[in-house]
Amino acid sequence: MSVLQTLQERSNNSCELCSATDRLSQYTIPPSLNENVANDLLVCNTCKDQIEEREEMNPNHWRCLNDSMWSEHVAVQIMAWRILQRLRSEGWPQDLLDMMYLNDEALGLARATGEHEDEVNKIIHRDSNGVVLESGDAVVLVKDLKVKGSSMVAKQGTAVRNIRLDRENAEYIEGKVDGQQIVIITQYVKKL
Repeated sequence: MSVLQTLQERSNNSCELCSATDRLSQYTIPPSLNENVANDLLVCNTCKDQIEEREEMNPNHWRCLNDSMWSEHVAVQIMAWRILQRLRSEGWPQDLLDMMYLNDEALGLARATGEHEDEVNKIIHRDSNGVVLESGDAVVLVKDLKVKGSSMVAKQGTAVRNIRLDRENAEYIEGKVDGQQIVIITQYVKKL
């Protein structure tokens, strides 16, 4: 059974965040690189567009998290936590966050994208043109890069998809080049 079929079965063909039943798709929570049931959830287009910030957050839409934050599935719990963190200035999301429990491993994954940090404390990753990079973005190398500890050279023009950000250093991102996970300095990439 495919990951999508498993998600459809476990969610009874409804969005795992808001329970909508139309225009559903599989969503892999960043910074996960692999699609699997533990890292994915089934979401409607409304939720997906707001998660990916293609649409302005509608706080009232997310009142549904009062129910979905109690899901038995960790991916759903993580997304609920991240969305509540984004909305915490509204007041009511902070009340839900105070009630919510995530084990240490899930909390570590939830914090991986920095949703919980105040804007002034966030580390912002920028490409060679100053464009802000996010986990899951695709970038292209603007220079040949010799990979330390290897004879491999990552060629200029190589696309690196589904990058992960280093939350400790604004100059480092991670991605796969020729099947090998490497650390790349942000000044040598351009966002696609």
